[in-house]
Amino acid sequence: MKKITRTYLNHLYERFDARFDGQEEFIQAVHSFLESVAPVLDRHPHWRDANLTEALLYPERLISFKVKWLDDKGTLRINQGYRIQFNGELGPYKGGLRFDPSVTPSVISFLGFEQTFKNALTGLPIGSGKGGADFDPSEASEDEIRRFSEAFISELAHHIGEDRDVPAGDVGVGSREISYFARRYEDIHATSSPGTFTGKPPGRNGLKGREEATGYGLIYFVEEMLRHQETGLEGKRIAVSGAGNVSLHAMQKAKDKGGIIVACSDSSGMITNNDGLDIEAVRKTKEKGGSLKDLADGTKTITYQSDSGAIWQVKADIALPCAMENELKEDDAKTLITNGISLVAEGANMPCTPDAIMAFLQNDVLFGPGKASNAGGVVASVFEMAQAKEQIPWTFEKTDEHLERQMTEIYRRCQDAANTYGDGKNLDQGANIAGFLRILEASADS
Repeated sequence: MKKITRTYLNHLYERFDARFDGQEEFIQAVHSFLESVAPVLDRHPHWRDANLTEALLYPERLISFKVKWLDDKGTLRINQGYRIQFNGELGPYKGGLRFDPSVTPSVISFLGFEQTFKNALTGLPIGSGKGGADFDPSEASEDEIRRFSEAFISELAHHIGEDRDVPAGDVGVGSREISYFARRYEDIHATSSPGTFTGKPPGRNGLKGREEATGYGLIYFVEEMLRHQETGLEGKRIAVSGAGNVSLHAMQKAKDKGGIIVACSDSSGMITNNDGLDIEAVRKTKEKGGSLKDLADGTKTITYQSDSGAIWQVKADIALPCAMENELKEDDAKTLITNGISLVAEGANMPCTPDAIMAFLQNDVLFGPGKASNAGGVVASVFEMAQAKEQIPWTFEKTDEHLERQMTEIYRRCQDAANTYGDGKNLDQGANIAGFLRILEASADS
């Protein structure tokens, strides 16, 4: 990094950190991102001199509101809701809503910042947003979740719309909650608005293939990574953390492509089968509300361990962390490396810690960053928006065909940026730079 760029970033950090004092998640994300895109500022000083870079760090607005709702006992409960509309240079704000006790202004700002460059990387006409509330759905009944969802969207309804801000789901918010939002939003505005939310069930103007998109997209991205190495998924041994929506569809698609799923995990533990797991049996067990332990208890060919994290001790060619943030740490990365891992791609949002990512890169393990490899959900959301505009339903096949094409393009953008600004091996940096450049160019034009 050139001395002038280092000085510029240090002064920028000083101003930014003072303004967002105490928002550790947001500050950490900004610092990490800017360090990775420093080669752009070295090579193109006008982005630094015009200070457009600093302008990208600040959200356009953070909407904060009180959510009042009644629990099953009729007691008034209060939660805090948020929506950050981070950057609208490329199109309407787009990003999920999260219901989880961990939701704070710092977390929402950090997620919105990351969403900015993830959305830009797709090449599609969408800006970035994120939102949610410090509500814990795991401690609520179905009726309480419905009442809270309706109260939440009643407060947010006047800040969103299909050409302004289009929310989707995230942690704690699935198609059921999206349906609650959509119905309440349409009641408030006394109009049909199929394009205001994405992630709806197909029966409520949702997109066929949306549920599969993140998991399928992950595998399409992995295929491109392997193709660049002149190999493929056939015969590759794969460990996948998580047994939720993303994991299940990624495992099924990988198996369809000839991969062997040797391990997966859930909150109860992890299971292995050296000959390959029966993904349909895993899916049926989870749909019935069972755990992987339940599946292992009834199957002699499966080995079970109560430690979910032990999945990273399994010998595999490919690891796909699809469970939660920061689940794969440096020690896990070192174990995977020792056991011969050749590729890691993120299916969850930031499941690998920075130290783990560094370990992979330093040991020539191919690494697919989540903002690129799990972008299938965002891509499909844009397809759902297009479907609403066209008022013509998309088939599953059309969604899948367009998804594969888009994931191939996302990989190409990452690889091209990695080649231009680095050694061609760091797709994490390539993804950041590709998204950064698209936003910078749009900002300069405006």
